[in-house]
Amino acid sequence: MSVSAIVSQCNSSNNESSPTSENSIGSQKTPPSLSRYESQKRRDWNTFGQYLKNHKPPLVLSRCSGAHILEFLRYLDQFGKTKVHNISCPFFGHPHPPAPCPCPLKQAWGSLDALVGR
Repeated sequence: MSVSAIVSQCNSSNNESSPTSENSIGSQKTPPSLSRYESQKRRDWNTFGQYLKNHKPPLVLSRCSGAHILEFLRYLDQFGKTKVHNISCPFFGHPHPPAPCPCPLKQAWGSLDALVGR
């Protein structure tokens, strides 16, 4: 999926209203239970919204560009749990290093791929 498609999807998702269903009490409405996929999609969207709000200066969705999407993905990278060894690391190429090293933790490719897919 291209960055422009992601921005376009973000813009269209922002204009959608969330579905509700009427409960047995009458006029009160409750959101339907979401699938695991939809729940994760909503969490992703909320995380992106929080990122835009905390951006310096704060961004509104209509001013969001492909560069901001890439910046968001880089921002998420800091919360990864996959050890990525630098080429100069003595454990580079070892799937199970015998000791700790200072190499960074990054988002796994599959995690980023799934996020872009959602």
